[in-house]
Amino acid sequence: MSRHLILVGLPGSGKTTVGRLLALRLQTPFADLDEDIEHQVGRSIPQIFEEMGEGKFRELERSAMDRALSAAPQVIAPGGGWVAQPGAVERVADRGILIYLRTSASTAARRVASEGGRPLLESPDPGLVMARLLETREPFYARAEVSVSTEERTPAEVADHVAQLARTKAGW
Repeated sequence: MSRHLILVGLPGSGKTTVGRLLALRLQTPFADLDEDIEHQVGRSIPQIFEEMGEGKFRELERSAMDRALSAAPQVIAPGGGWVAQPGAVERVADRGILIYLRTSASTAARRVASEGGRPLLESPDPGLVMARLLETREPFYARAEVSVSTEERTPAEVADHVAQLARTKAGW
């Protein structure tokens, strides 16, 4: 039986881009939890952080994950910090496969530099902030069943690789 495919990694690792492509390849739905939260609350992620705080955002994120997990197996992309929240990995262990989209802090910082809208990265030195995020989150990312490098690969190449793994490892 298929399980959810949950993509984890730093902001800029490709969770949303690869997730959309992966869902197309597997002909399954895609859930971007940040988009789901924005739709539910009617505010952008930066507005939620500013007006409600990170604690409220994390609560909304847990609820969004619970909703996604209650649906048929699909590709799910939570925010980069979801995996580091207490009990997050344990809550999905029997219903999904964590796939770590691994990238360096410098590559991730370069990828998100032009996007904006990343409350935890608003700093004079986003590369340093990203390096600190990677240092604190790496032990959680390392708990993933599958680790795939996104360095020097196109999103399509990563999606193809993950789709092949999903077919063999997760019954897709």
